[in-house]
Amino acid sequence: MKLAVVGGGSTYTPELVDGFARLRDVLPLKELVLIDPAVDRLERVGGLARRIFAKQGHPGTISWTHDLDAGIDGADAVLLQLRIGGQAARDQDETWPLECGCVGQETTGAGGLAKALRTVPVVLDIAERVRRRNPDAWIVDFTNPVGIVTRALLTHGHKAVGLCNVAIGFQRRFAKLLGVSPDQVELEHIGLNHLTWERSVRVAGEDVLPALLAEHGDAIAADLRLPRPLLDRLGTVPSYYLRYYYQHDAVVRELHGKPSRAAEVAAIEQRLLTLYQDPALDEKPELLARRGGAFYSEAAVALTSSLLGDTGDTQIVNALNNGTLSFLPDDAVIEVPATVDATGPTPLPVRPLEPLYAGLVANVTAYEHLALEAALKGGRDRVFSALLSHPLIGQIDYADRLTDELIAHNREHLTWA
Repeated sequence: MKLAVVGGGSTYTPELVDGFARLRDVLPLKELVLIDPAVDRLERVGGLARRIFAKQGHPGTISWTHDLDAGIDGADAVLLQLRIGGQAARDQDETWPLECGCVGQETTGAGGLAKALRTVPVVLDIAERVRRRNPDAWIVDFTNPVGIVTRALLTHGHKAVGLCNVAIGFQRRFAKLLGVSPDQVELEHIGLNHLTWERSVRVAGEDVLPALLAEHGDAIAADLRLPRPLLDRLGTVPSYYLRYYYQHDAVVRELHGKPSRAAEVAAIEQRLLTLYQDPALDEKPELLARRGGAFYSEAAVALTSSLLGDTGDTQIVNALNNGTLSFLPDDAVIEVPATVDATGPTPLPVRPLEPLYAGLVANVTAYEHLALEAALKGGRDRVFSALLSHPLIGQIDYADRLTDELIAHNREHLTWA
């Protein structure tokens, strides 16, 4: 089995490689290829990746290349984890929206739209080259904004599944609090990428969410940075991304007075790259945990194994709605539990979504449709429409100003600007 990782020069790749090494019985890799145009980073990351495999006794080979076509040739699956513009572009996404009084964030709001506009054309080009080289290969997308990027891939007919680590993070956190193994915890996870709620947490068929909130609500709320009374009133556990919606103005005030998360990550990345250069290092360093993306490797291994092994097990993925949520169009991409086999994911039936959540999901779905239109066709008017439709913006003056700021800060990445 051959896997290719586009964006393999990411400082996060050793976490992924560590998962491949530990879980080799689940996903028996023979060949792993890391692909990235940043040759210097690629060599440092690739060298550490080989040492991780060697230390853990993995028999597979690891190579790296800046040549996309060569790297994806013969791959059974291609994992996408790229960041167009790097941390510098992310820093902009997280700062210029604040000047307009709107949240600066890399996956939602104006910053998320900017990332989508930069990313979708590049991802579609990569996917088309994968299809020409190996039409049977699966594409697993971890590139943000996952919902919009996955929708672009699927509407263009590619064999793709979107993946996020939010659900597996909750599963692991809840299992630890409950004192059970993660595979005993079943989540009723529902919504869109980065806009989800846990409506039940089942262990041996019993919903333990009420007891979980009663006993551990303070700790869960602290992790989410949301008020404990909100969790009690909702009776659900929102994704921590819901804080951008539920406490928008408070978040804007916080972000105004401190460095961006991108600046923090960039500093961590420089330290990681220095560590990776050490030929004695043969395991992922502790510092990597501060980089983000916890449990991505386990989720990626499980999903890839299901797609290539035709297992038919249940995993939480980003897939076409196809009637699962009746109030959304079929071509919307939702994040829910699905059975996954060689034909791809099939969302499981869900209970009707309560109006409190359905209204926001429908609003953001409409925004994602307009965002994809802007990414595919360009034009100031399409960017403006997407921003005006977003629940974190929604005002003419904001949308106008943010449109101009977005284009100005991303002109080098927008062929139509």
